[in-house]
Amino acid sequence: MTTATFSSNTGAGLLDDRFAAAGRPLAAVTGAEIQAPLIQGGHVRYANLDYGASAPALSVVSAYLNEILPFYASVHRGAGYASQISTSVYENARNIVREFVGGRPDDSVIFTRNTTDSLNLLAGCLPVEDQRHTGEVLYLDIEHHANLLPWQGVPHRSIVASDTLEATVASLRAELENGDVSLLAVTGASNVTGEILPIRRLAALAHEFGARIVVDAAQLAPHRRIDIAADDVDYLAFSGHKLYAPFGSGVLVGRPDWLDAGTPHLAGGGAVSEARLDGVSWTTGPARHEGGSPNVLGAATLARATQVIAALDQANWHAHETAIRSFLVEGLQRIEGVTVHQIFSDTDPDTDTIGVVNFSVEGYDAGLVAAYLSAEHGVGLRDGRFCAHPLLKRLGLPSGSLRASFGLGSRLEDAQRLLAGIEDLRGSGLGWDYVVDSGRWVPANDTRSYPHWAPNTPGTAGAAPCALD
Repeated sequence: MTTATFSSNTGAGLLDDRFAAAGRPLAAVTGAEIQAPLIQGGHVRYANLDYGASAPALSVVSAYLNEILPFYASVHRGAGYASQISTSVYENARNIVREFVGGRPDDSVIFTRNTTDSLNLLAGCLPVEDQRHTGEVLYLDIEHHANLLPWQGVPHRSIVASDTLEATVASLRAELENGDVSLLAVTGASNVTGEILPIRRLAALAHEFGARIVVDAAQLAPHRRIDIAADDVDYLAFSGHKLYAPFGSGVLVGRPDWLDAGTPHLAGGGAVSEARLDGVSWTTGPARHEGGSPNVLGAATLARATQVIAALDQANWHAHETAIRSFLVEGLQRIEGVTVHQIFSDTDPDTDTIGVVNFSVEGYDAGLVAAYLSAEHGVGLRDGRFCAHPLLKRLGLPSGSLRASFGLGSRLEDAQRLLAGIEDLRGSGLGWDYVVDSGRWVPANDTRSYPHWAPNTPGTAGAAPCALD
């Protein structure tokens, strides 16, 4: 097998002691050494810069999964040995997750499919009096669709973020002063640019005007420790698949009163205290919203991942991530025709960002650049509008941009490979012909081989057009 290599001199002018922390992964992840076939022949270690979409499972979590898998069984009503073990693992996962986010003793911990599911659940639990909602949900235009669309089915209002974070906070204050807001919904960190919002400050602001706050922490939780009790956050949602855990699992943590009174998220077994032919008495607590057989292994592996992350040395963790981000941003800014995007001009890139870099390449469709980087350089990143259409439109990127995202399993070499690919593109152009297939750019006449169990054309069957992403 031929193995492609890339010059270690790429970005050599940037290699100094500031980036030493990123020389190797901070934690082992499953699949870190998989070989990606190149369109021009040979293979190269896959450079995964798409952690923001789904992070690879931590190797410790994969090992834990294999350890508990033989004991997998239905939970809560099984008297058998395996059922008892599975029930214990599932219920204990709530305690682990509550501790991970600094939850209050009485906070509910509800397992869901993902962050989107969690926020839709909360939308069904907003307080109602006399069959009318008691207030509106307030949100910014920078939100991921998961923290935007659920609120459009209830009384709501939105505001456009300003060019600075300080002006945006002032706009939120002015809107809250107008009254009639029951819930402020904000992201902890932008999934588009990685910029962090001051959730403690926003929680205090919401409470000052009698509202509660929910934080979409899908991007924040894998990169920063969270303490909802200290920050006085009412509700928090995040996903296991972005937190180095496999399977579709998510969680909603927060104050129980709204949740116990709200509409059950799934009508089904386990969510009731008594069912009748013509009615039902719903239970309270997490079970009220977890109808049907739960994702036991998803909850268990999510909880195990939080334990690994909680044990990280925070200084080393942040140094590793900041080094990769700084190296990548500085390298991209040195390449003519490349623009790095951000929302707020007053964001401090060293302290107020996570491992996400958003950029575009002049003269090239973002989807084409992503296909080129994958096929010719073995680099995987995300392109499109990142389920944040209003924000991309306001940033002047209606057709999308590129996002590189990284985490515990990343290394400086991944960023070097990306920079080498962009430099080659700007200097020499595409090395292969590309066509649009099922809405995605792909290499023409692709003869690369894939695992025997994979489809012949991975990534195209059923793909959504980039314009709709």
